Amino acid sequence: GSVMVWGGISSEARTELVIFDGGALNAHRYILGVLEEHVTPFAPFVGENFRLMHDNARPHVARCVSEYLRDVGIQTQNWPARSPDLNPIEHLWDMLGQNIRRRNFDSLNEMRAAILDEWMRIPQETIQDLLGSMPRRMESVIIARGGNTEY
Repeated sequence: GSVMVWGGISSEARTELVIFDGGALNAHRYILGVLEEHVTPFAPFVGENFRLMHDNARPHVARCVSEYLRDVGIQTQNWPARSPDLNPIEHLWDMLGQNIRRRNFDSLNEMRAAILDEWMRIPQETIQDLLGSMPRRMESVIIARGGNTEY
């Protein structure tokens, strides 16, 4: 079996990890299960410079999602349609996946518990390091003229 997860990070903290069971993530599920429950309460914690960084996945760019974010006053980071994925959380997902593959579990419930446990075990310093690497990532993309980089 498999599950889909969502999580948010900042240099000071992270959100709870959201685990979606069954079915694809659509705009409605994204608004109810992520934006209302986790992003909107998390934004004030980060402060007035909060920007939601999500990619161009269909649920993220749906009109109802854009309207919801506008209505609650959350600004987003714009991404070009074709761009390298520089979102530092992608490296966190890789780490989480590696850690999960090292563990043994016999059921989907045990897997969910392991995912939640591993999410909380990631040191905040690791998240800070990933966020701090953004200037280097951007410079690498510029040097590579939008091509592949070491990131």
